Amino acid sequence: MNQILVTKKLYITPELKRKKKIYKFDFFLSVFLICILISFCIYAEYSRNKNEEVSQEILANMNISEDTTVADSNVLIAVLDDEEQTEELNSNEQPSAQPNKTVQSTQNGYNYTSIATINIPKINVQYPILEGTTGSTEETEDLLKISPTKFWGPEPNEVGNFCIVGHNYRNTKFFSKVPTLENGDIVEITDLSGKTVKYRVYNKYEVQPDDVSCTSQLTNGNKEITLITCTNDSKLRVIVKAREI
Repeated sequence: MNQILVTKKLYITPELKRKKKIYKFDFFLSVFLICILISFCIYAEYSRNKNEEVSQEILANMNISEDTTVADSNVLIAVLDDEEQTEELNSNEQPSAQPNKTVQSTQNGYNYTSIATINIPKINVQYPILEGTTGSTEETEDLLKISPTKFWGPEPNEVGNFCIVGHNYRNTKFFSKVPTLENGDIVEITDLSGKTVKYRVYNKYEVQPDDVSCTSQLTNGNKEITLITCTNDSKLRVIVKAREI
């Protein structure tokens, strides 16, 4: 018996052709956007690694003196407000002998100096601390790409609240692990005179990005440091407070 093979031709309407073109366009657009996103992530990671190398190079080349410390003067400070305490500190406390600071520039032309180093053994953090010249937000953001940066306060290891801000890259670089610190952990600050002061963490909390109350200089004549970074979702700021041992 003869078999007759019948092929049924599918009729493709103009509407179906249009939808196929749209699907193809969406597919290629999605692939293109994914490639762009991957390239951006790769470049961002490359930039972070490059900045890490720059930071460690600065750390290795810092001009830190050896065995040069100056005792603090025994001064009773009556604290009334932040501005008055700062004036009292400037007039009454004998500053540590600091070598000349080396001025460097970022790629965007902002000048900065390396004023100290920070070492946090628990989370394997060791970086130079940078300080800009203008205090502008743009300058601070530029410096933060290189290393943790002074945000507010006195000179390193002087009486007052020395505030340091650093990026949280959600890895092991810069201040990414600072949110894991707990009360009792040790933070070491070494200034350019070679003097190392150990600080013990006594408080940790989160605040809104515009809350700068943590920078208060009301320390009752104590030496304190404040570490500032972002939460992992960047919605809040993590504040870690530590006091000289």
